[in-house]
Amino acid sequence: MVYLFLAQGFEEIEALAPVDVLRRGGVEVVTVGIGGKNITGSHGITVSADKADSELQDLSGIEAAVLPGGMPGTLNLEKSGVVINTIKYCYENNILLGAICAAPSIFGHLGILKEKRATAFPGFEKDLEGAVFNDNYLENDSNIVTARGMGVAVEFGLELLSELKGRETAEKVKASIQCRA
Repeated sequence: MVYLFLAQGFEEIEALAPVDVLRRGGVEVVTVGIGGKNITGSHGITVSADKADSELQDLSGIEAAVLPGGMPGTLNLEKSGVVINTIKYCYENNILLGAICAAPSIFGHLGILKEKRATAFPGFEKDLEGAVFNDNYLENDSNIVTARGMGVAVEFGLELLSELKGRETAEKVKASIQCRA
């Protein structure tokens, strides 16, 4: 199971494109709303999460944790003890982590990007503490996938899918959605 966290002010496409790609690839994805089930994105679109963070009791069976960016969504994710504890659990247990846009800054602040290749939305480089930052749109290093922003949200989803279900499954989904990436 993959938990994708939604906080008030999240970037809608960065959240929903990966959810869609992963579900097309047969991955069970649960969206988790921080502070409740109805979460409004940075562009005024309200999404009904599958669960509220208060319902997330057990992390056994988690295959990945994914963070969309957006402002103030990223800041609100970082304030959540549930999100921080989930990231730490995944990191300590070598479970896939993904973050896009501003959200990789949370990984940086937690010190889990040290000496790992990582990317983020321009301007957040300084927050990727200890990372080997580059201008790539997507990076995958040591079970941590990071991406620059909304324009690569589908690629981000495909990379997560490749990690979870294999390259062949990701290529099938990629072909089925007519993705040129």
